[in-house]
Amino acid sequence: MGSLWAFIASSVSALYELQSAYRAPLRRSSSQYGHNMPVHWRGTKGGRRRRARRRPSLPWGVARLSHRCLRADRVDTPERRHDVRAGTPERDDCEREVLPKRARLPVGVTNGSSGPALDGAINQAFSLSATSVFSAALYREFRATLRLAGPVVAAQLAHISMSFVDTVMVGRLGPEALAGVALGHTVFFFFAIMGMGMVRAVGPMVSQAVGAEAPAAAGRSVRQGLWLAGGLGAVVLLILSTIEPVLRWTGQEPATIDGATAYLDAIRWGILPFLGFAALRSFVEGLSRPLPVTIIAFVGVGVNIAANEVLMFGYWGLPALGLAGTGWASTIVFSVLFGLLALFVHRTAPFADYEVFTRLREPDAAYLRELVWVGAPMGASRGVESSLFMVTTVMMGTLGTTALAAHQVALQCAAFAFMVPLGIGMAGTVRVGQAAGAQDEAGARRAGGMAMGLATLFMAGTATLFWTLPRPIVGLYLDLSDPGNTEVIALAVQLLGVAAVFQLFDGLQVAAHGALQGLKDTRVPMGIAVGTYWGIGLVTGYLWGVRGGGGPEALWWGLVTGLAAASVLLLARFHRQVGRAVEEEAVPTGSNGAAPPASAVEVPAEEETRSG
Repeated sequence: MGSLWAFIASSVSALYELQSAYRAPLRRSSSQYGHNMPVHWRGTKGGRRRRARRRPSLPWGVARLSHRCLRADRVDTPERRHDVRAGTPERDDCEREVLPKRARLPVGVTNGSSGPALDGAINQAFSLSATSVFSAALYREFRATLRLAGPVVAAQLAHISMSFVDTVMVGRLGPEALAGVALGHTVFFFFAIMGMGMVRAVGPMVSQAVGAEAPAAAGRSVRQGLWLAGGLGAVVLLILSTIEPVLRWTGQEPATIDGATAYLDAIRWGILPFLGFAALRSFVEGLSRPLPVTIIAFVGVGVNIAANEVLMFGYWGLPALGLAGTGWASTIVFSVLFGLLALFVHRTAPFADYEVFTRLREPDAAYLRELVWVGAPMGASRGVESSLFMVTTVMMGTLGTTALAAHQVALQCAAFAFMVPLGIGMAGTVRVGQAAGAQDEAGARRAGGMAMGLATLFMAGTATLFWTLPRPIVGLYLDLSDPGNTEVIALAVQLLGVAAVFQLFDGLQVAAHGALQGLKDTRVPMGIAVGTYWGIGLVTGYLWGVRGGGGPEALWWGLVTGLAAASVLLLARFHRQVGRAVEEEAVPTGSNGAAPPASAVEVPAEEETRSG
């Protein structure tokens, strides 16, 4: 226990020291959106062309573009080209770039020369440098996506580790306790994930406001997101307080119902800080600053272990609460997560500049309507996806205990791998939203394509592992030497072979979903999710696996067909919608309820106060 508290103390210390890393105010850099701007060069002097000073090259030899040459207001016009070759001061901003050797001006062309030869050389230079500009933009997008996705993925892994810790520690109480917490956990997180999906609408709204340089809109979005989290939390709390009769109606074992009820009576009080943390996390990630969330999430893992040990089994004179102790431990963890992130947002720049808590006023009906309009389909999509696997598990149980056990092993493997593309998809939401807010269609396409490519590439790696090393992976969950596990192991190995194909489409669809959320396009993707997950995946699996006698493997192939259809349709939707969404987006009147693009200085103080 002493080393655990030392770990928590060191993590909190690291979080505190992060404040120094965030002192600089947040500034929008157009280079992050990857504008494909022209590359200029030095003029000539004394009849001899001066060579441009070289800058560090990118890994595959692409010339790095200067920050100043990527400003959004630098456009390629004939007048600007004339200014550059005429040697006027207008060329100073972008005169130090590097051109491919083939694009350099011929020797003997002097400053002030004109004519077809010079115009041809200029056109050739701009044409040949386009490839370098495009490659550099892709490389920048690659780095920016990884820089943002890394902490997000780590935070996701930390959150799923909490569920893993709960399962392992409750297993020490016996199989009945494990069944009770499994039922209670499923019920709680079904409602919690739907609520979180709605609250995470704060993310695309904040990222688009940042891209459009509208900090007032970003601040109002997160403040109203906290009000939405409070309202949803109250509704879920009421539902969970009256859920026991519904659980008994399902026909579960009485001991299982009693354990689930004890767990839910404790964890239900954690729904408010859980949703509040989701709102603040969306705000922080919308500003492309996810590292604090990652550190806080790992602090939560340590607190979860300590609280479970103390409350479940009784220490320091406290009674052993059993399953109720697990629920209270989760409530404590959610409260710690929300409290630490709220303190960080309130006290640390650049988050403190948005005055999230100091200007928290009454709810704003316009903003709340926009949040619900954008977030309700997101929450419904999360609910549809989670219910798909819940119903699949129920159907798998009708095929026998062996099938259910093997299904659980394969599903756990897929769930851990899924956290990485899920984090990449969240990063894609932010990157696409920032580009859309900046009216940059090319940047939005590039950000979405990069997220989908990285997610699919990672899942291809995990698919290779599932295909080539299924038995060692199954051995992480089951004792391979136990003769009683032979049938389960054999079936789990078969299901991992199907999961290898499953992974590819699962990664692509979640990244495409994230990219569409960055465009605030959520209602059509929700319809796609319902139609493909339930109409194709679940129906195919049921008819082939349960009614048709195909067994567990056929049931999983049904899931594959649903995910494949979803990934294709979501990808097509993104490429069709991105141009239209960027053209229509102007942060935001009629979009997210915010003021038109303007600096914070241009927003009257009285108007800002009334807006909450």
